[in-house]
Amino acid sequence: MVPRQASFFPPPVLNPFVQQTRLGVARRIQIFFLGIILLPIRALLVAIILLLSWSLAAISTACCPEKLTHPITGWKRKITYPVLKFLGHAMFFSMGFVVTVKGKIATPLEAPIFVVAPHSTFFDGIACVAAGLPSIVSRNENVQVPLFGRILRALQPVLVSRVDPDSRKNTINEIIRRATSGGEWPQILVFPEGTCTNRSCLITFKPGAFIPGVPVQPILLRYPNKLDTVTWTWQGYTFIQLCVLTWCQPFTRVEVEFMPVQVPSDEERRDPVLFASTIRNVMAEALKIPVTDHTYEDCRLMISAGQLTLPMEAGLVEFTKISRKLKLDWDGIRKHLDEYAAIASSSKGGKIGIEEFAEYLKLPVSDVLRQLFALFDRNHDGSIDFREYVIGLAVLCNPANTEEIIQVAFKLFDVDEDGFITEEEFSTILQASLGVPDLDVSGLFKEIAQGDSVSYEEFKSFALKHPEYAKIFTTYLDLQTCHVFSLPKEVQATPSVVSNKVSPESHEDSTSDKKDD
Repeated sequence: MVPRQASFFPPPVLNPFVQQTRLGVARRIQIFFLGIILLPIRALLVAIILLLSWSLAAISTACCPEKLTHPITGWKRKITYPVLKFLGHAMFFSMGFVVTVKGKIATPLEAPIFVVAPHSTFFDGIACVAAGLPSIVSRNENVQVPLFGRILRALQPVLVSRVDPDSRKNTINEIIRRATSGGEWPQILVFPEGTCTNRSCLITFKPGAFIPGVPVQPILLRYPNKLDTVTWTWQGYTFIQLCVLTWCQPFTRVEVEFMPVQVPSDEERRDPVLFASTIRNVMAEALKIPVTDHTYEDCRLMISAGQLTLPMEAGLVEFTKISRKLKLDWDGIRKHLDEYAAIASSSKGGKIGIEEFAEYLKLPVSDVLRQLFALFDRNHDGSIDFREYVIGLAVLCNPANTEEIIQVAFKLFDVDEDGFITEEEFSTILQASLGVPDLDVSGLFKEIAQGDSVSYEEFKSFALKHPEYAKIFTTYLDLQTCHVFSLPKEVQATPSVVSNKVSPESHEDSTSDKKDD
């Protein structure tokens, strides 16, 4: 095992972004008969409560701008908040929720920010009601939604715009301004995971709520029910289906636990990512569930994998971990997924064996190709998954795919030094590199060449787009180097006579493609 290689293995946790609730025949019959009675009654009660809440919210936000610059004060706040809080409790009660609240709610001066986890459903709004209707962070579009938008405005939300390039910075500044207002603004409630999971683990916390460096109060959510009708993930029941299933239950238990206030250390104030990680660990320990480095980008990758007819799990690479270790960005890793799909589309289970890998590279299976395949096959199971593919490409790209190495590789193939590679020159060197005397490389050559020969710019463009060839292109140089250094010292001192005049003298200081990753 290569040093630190173990850290790249996927964690032993279930996919946090899927939920499969199986209903037996008896359960379906129960839901049907209870639904006949409960569903219309609960739907009517929810509608009445929403209309009452909207009316009150409309009065309290009358003459107020959509994006508040000052907190709502006076009679509007003193009357509106207690009534809206009562209506919130009434609405969840009418939907059949039995809420158990544990712990003590911190005051705005003790903890200006609430952080809630795990976030698994739209019903998690019960935490907002239990906490006394603090402000929430919401998309700007949500306040335009009929009925719900007006109620949301009454909670004085921090609004995020998807079209404003400065929205992220402005949102963080607004959170800091409110969190350090000394209780002038309501407390802010944040779901730091940023997306819904199935509560099997805590994924990476986004640092937004921790940037102000103020004390936070963690809030834990639990749904201790035999039948899970609330979990709303990327793969599972829809919004309408969950509402119907939940409202057809006699009752649905939910526990809201207010944990002790967590005060950041000086180091955590300077490093919001560290503060977020500390709070996540505290909450995970209390929930007795693991943590992973999955994040919202994994959801996007998972959906993209499904669109490319790959198993959705192919996109679950723990984006936080590998982007931190390998300096990858979203666009780069999404491009890798397209490349991977091109190889894996015909393979079973979305995994790539050495045969598919060789076919993709248009090369025969050889010892050199097996060595290259081993760089990708991190767990040595004879196949490559998307995670291993991304890591392998990153290792090959750095430093094997630098322009200097590409220039060396081009000189290897340009035997007559005319600045162009012919198919015969290309075939001769690859045959020597791979140890296959009757190798047919016409298919690969046509991929690179625009005509009968390849210029340096064409070769460079191909090498940069296909880093998996870097090791194969430089294998001949490695063979020459090994040959020179295996000779007696007096022979080593003499310049090596090779037709392409590539000197191996600087190779000793180069970084191996099997570098620590």
